[in-house]
Amino acid sequence: QVQLRESGGGSVQAGGSLRLSCVASPNSYRRNYMGWFREVPGKEREGVATIYTSATGATIYADSVKGRFTVSHDTAKNTVFLQMNDLKPEDSAMYFCAAGAVLYPLLPGDYKYWGQGTQVTVSS
Repeated sequence: QVQLRESGGGSVQAGGSLRLSCVASPNSYRRNYMGWFREVPGKEREGVATIYTSATGATIYADSVKGRFTVSHDTAKNTVFLQMNDLKPEDSAMYFCAAGAVLYPLLPGDYKYWGQGTQVTVSS
């Protein structure tokens, strides 16, 4: 059973930064993409950033976070990170980590494995 565990959420003021982490276990698990999604009550879960966990490390970002968020992957630690800078109140959401072999990396529907989420709250 593959498990994903997020950490790093919290409360910050607008303009601040947070770094989310997601550890995948077992360590032998391999997947095409690991991604970050976010969800607020009453809205659909949306893709934030994904990374192709191969030698290329190709990344994809939602337009709303380009230039502010950076996704990265540590292969040895089987961990994906989301560095979030210049946070805005509209970034407030529950952030989820996902992993799987997908065709459309920013769409949540194809991902097989999900973490429990970590809350990010940005105050103005």
